[in-house]
This record gives sequence, structure tokens and C-alpha cells, in this order.
Amino acid sequence: MISSTKILLAKYDVPAPRYTSYPTVPYWETSPTTAEWIGHLKTSLNETAGGWSLYLHIPFCETLCTFCGCNNIITKDHKREAPYVEMVLKEWQLYIEAVPELLKKPLKNIHLGGGTPTFLSAEALTELLGPILSSVQIDLNDFEGSIEVDPRRTTTEQLRALRKLGFNRVSMGVQDFNPEVQRLVNRIQPLEITENLSNAARDMGYTSVNFDLIYGLAKQTVESIRATAESTVQLRPDRIALYSFALVPWIKPQQRLFKDEDLPKAAEKRELYEIARGVLLNAGYIEVGMDHFALATDKLSLALKENTLHRNFMGYTDQRTDVMLGLGVSSISETPYSFHQNEKLLPLYQGALEEDRLPTLRGHILTSEDRVRRQQILKLMTQYEVDFINSEQALQAQEFLHEMIQDGLVSISDNKMLIQEQGKPFLRNACVFFDERLKHKQPQTKIFSQSI
Repeated sequence: MISSTKILLAKYDVPAPRYTSYPTVPYWETSPTTAEWIGHLKTSLNETAGGWSLYLHIPFCETLCTFCGCNNIITKDHKREAPYVEMVLKEWQLYIEAVPELLKKPLKNIHLGGGTPTFLSAEALTELLGPILSSVQIDLNDFEGSIEVDPRRTTTEQLRALRKLGFNRVSMGVQDFNPEVQRLVNRIQPLEITENLSNAARDMGYTSVNFDLIYGLAKQTVESIRATAESTVQLRPDRIALYSFALVPWIKPQQRLFKDEDLPKAAEKRELYEIARGVLLNAGYIEVGMDHFALATDKLSLALKENTLHRNFMGYTDQRTDVMLGLGVSSISETPYSFHQNEKLLPLYQGALEEDRLPTLRGHILTSEDRVRRQQILKLMTQYEVDFINSEQALQAQEFLHEMIQDGLVSISDNKMLIQEQGKPFLRNACVFFDERLKHKQPQTKIFSQSI
């Protein structure tokens, strides 16, 4: 007999990775040398029948949102734009000199994240992206250019410049429309700002407008989250990310500004998600993977239906690429063979480039077991089911997940694991079975947010 939702949430609300990668970053151990990383990048590009992806990190924000867990630099000094653009272009030049294959394989998508990418002016965005996009191969019929924007800091001139460069998707940080919640997260953003920017983007020809929402923020209530969800569906974004607030004050001290009693816990928090989820589903959105929703006609929904959904450090995408190159301070890159992360501190990132070397901080060379587990976790996160590699692994899963099986959250049969409908809120918990590194070495300190 299935336990009540409240009991289940209390039972399974434990720290767990979000599995944007495997191994997860805290378990990276064998960093590739620069030569090894370049070799992995070249080999992967030569092996792939498709193209590759590019991520650019813009770290600057004018103000600090207290919920934020991103790597950012708070400043109002826009004189920092030009030097940073020069740094990223220098890094790009180092890569194309070392890996000319980047210019021979098609670029399938490019994504700008932050920070606040629209900290850069329209002119600076053009100066950064123009040289990169003009040097690579792009099929405009099979290309996605996307950018994360703060509607408070984004102008129509910036969107127009990006559209001219071929960008077709814009993801808007909304988080919550309630004024009191906005005050507590230090992000006053009236609905009209988001609405006006959404309309402007559509008028310019952006084919996908996306909203990011967060549940579990301080002072959020059943009434406020319902109102935010209803306002959202009225604006009809093509995609919606409904993220759980990741409380990690040991990493991001600004989160200590919240009082514990202001934050919804476990079942209380999950109720906020279920209310918002109900509003979205009733409005015709399809639930995609973990925390994502899309209109039935959106490419993300179609990819879910066709079992071609993919997930990487940038989130869910309808285009699978095995190579993602990250440029900019703290950016993460990946190939089937390794992960690579740039220096997280701007002076160190800058110093490496001034010495004509890649700004490597760390990385991880995947073992053969890592690669198998990585694919299993990816499939479970994108399709809610996964095949076991053999009968022994299936038996191990039955033992490890026996409580989730008894609670009707997971089923195992025919050498396959399936996440049941009522088990979707506990997807991260199920993925832990495949995380051999976490099972063999439990963290001694807090490193992961709660799973619910």
C-alpha cells in the first residue's frame, strides 16, 4: 500500500545530487592534463557524426539575488565589459589553434549563461559573438542560439542584436511574481517588465520564449505560487523550468539572509511544486524530465515523445551533442572521455590567458565504469526508464531500492527500471543507485541540496 505523500516526502527528502553530470563535480578526481583534454576534444569531434555545443559564461551581475547559486561577480562597472570580451575571444583563439576540428564540425547550439549575460551591451555582445559565429559552420535550419536574461537588465537593442546574430531562444529569469517574495530575494521585477520583454522577443522572431521559476523560496505560500503559475500561463511561454530552490548556504553565504522559519520544508515545499505543476498541466503544458514543462508543440516535448531528449550542464535540450565546449571564467566543458572546468576566479582566468595557455582549474577523466553509469543516469533522467547492464545489476537494484519499490515509486522487471508516475518527484533518489562513487564514499560534509 502506497504511503501518504507527506510520509514519502519526509522519508526521501535527503541530500542528493542533481546529476547534471556523472561523476558529479565533488567526485571528480583524475584531472586531464591540457594535452589530454585537447586530445579528448579532438578525438570526440572526429568521432561524432553530428555537431557540437558551445557555452559562454558571463559572470557579471549588477545586484545579488539572494537565492542565487551561480558563479558571479557583483559590479556596476560596465568598463569591465570590453576586457572580458577580449579574454573570451583569446580563449576561443587558443582553442581553434589547438583544435581546428571545431571549425569543421557544425555548431548545433550556443548558450550564454551567467551571471547576467545582458550585463554586456548590444555592442559588446556583437563584438563577442560575431567573430565566433562567423568562423564556425552553422546550418540555420538546425541551430539554436539561446541566452539567459534578467528582464530588469535587458533591452530591446540587446535582443535585436542577438536576433541579428541568429539567436532564436530567450530564457527569462522570473522566479516568482509575488512582490514580497521578490523583496526577500532582492529581485523586484513587476510582471509588466517580463510581459513587455516577452512580447518584444516574439515580435522580433524569437521562436522560443522560456521562463525560469523557483519553488521553495522564502515566504512563498500556496496562494502566491498559484498566482505566479497562473500569471505565467497567461503569458504563454514555450518552456518553463520550475526549479527547486537549492539551499546551500555553506557554498553561497548570501542564502543565510533567509530565516529558517521563512522557508517551506519537505512536504510543504513539494506542495508548492504540485500546485504550480497542476496549473501548468491544466494549461496544456507537458512535463518534461525533472522540473521542466513545455507546450505540446515545442521541440522539447517532441524530443520526450521521440526518446531523443538530452540533458547536460545547460539543462534539458532537444539536441544531443557529445561535445560541449565552455568558454569564460568557471565554464565547464564535456566530451565522452572527460570533463574540464576553467578557473573560477577572474584574475586566475585572466592570468592564464595572458600566458597563452588554457585557463584550466580541474576536470575528470571518465573511467569505463563512469561512462556506463553516466549513460544510465542520463537515460533515467530523460526517459524515466533504463536498462540494466546485466541480471546482477538488476538484483542489486532490487536490494538497494527495495523501499522505493515497496512504496510504489519504482518498478523493476525484464532487466529494466521504470519510474512510476508517483515516483517522479523522487527521480534524484532513484539515480543514486547508479552513483557508485557516492555509494562508496559518502560525503563527510554538506555538499548537495535536499532532493525534494
